[in-house]
Amino acid sequence: MPLNSGKLISIEGGEGAGKTTVFNAIRQYLGEAGLTVVGTREPGGTTVGEQIRELLLSPDHRIVPEAELLLMFASRAQLVQELIRPALAQGHVVLTDRFTDASFAYQGGGRGLPVAHIEALERDFVGIRPDLTLLLDLGVEQGMARAQSRGQALDRIEQERTDFFLRVRETYLQRAAQEPQRIVIIDASQPQDAVVRQVLTALARWMSA
Repeated sequence: MPLNSGKLISIEGGEGAGKTTVFNAIRQYLGEAGLTVVGTREPGGTTVGEQIRELLLSPDHRIVPEAELLLMFASRAQLVQELIRPALAQGHVVLTDRFTDASFAYQGGGRGLPVAHIEALERDFVGIRPDLTLLLDLGVEQGMARAQSRGQALDRIEQERTDFFLRVRETYLQRAAQEPQRIVIIDASQPQDAVVRQVLTALARWMSA
């Protein structure tokens, strides 16, 4: 991977997959490799996006699937224009906790919205895909047990039923099968240190390709 070329790396996975731990490990690894890393998250990452995030995740709101999808893409469009594209143009690495794959998984697989609608929004309002996606995969029951063990109130999406998350996971795995060059599956059922080692090995392999 040329050090003077902007790259977009995303971390995906279901609830309790350990994305935050992996995010911090990747950020440190790339920084030590001499790269400038711009970190962000979805939904959020900008002032507008964080306000949308609060609305989307609050259990106090009943949001229909179509509105949820459009709100996700409103946050994403703001993030791409305000932060991601400028950072890539400067040759930085953008590391994001979720990106458009999450909409295919959650609003497509989970909510059952047409894939064609998501593809159109991605094409018209995002226009970029990650250069590398690390998919932290683990069973739904294990993931939810981890999420609940944090001792924090579950957000609106975390409160969904098991069958919702089963569809989300299946969609993620289908996308990984369709794009194996971009999406690397990481076994997130392992202890944290083992997951981090697997992630950094995949990252080093990608950087040397």
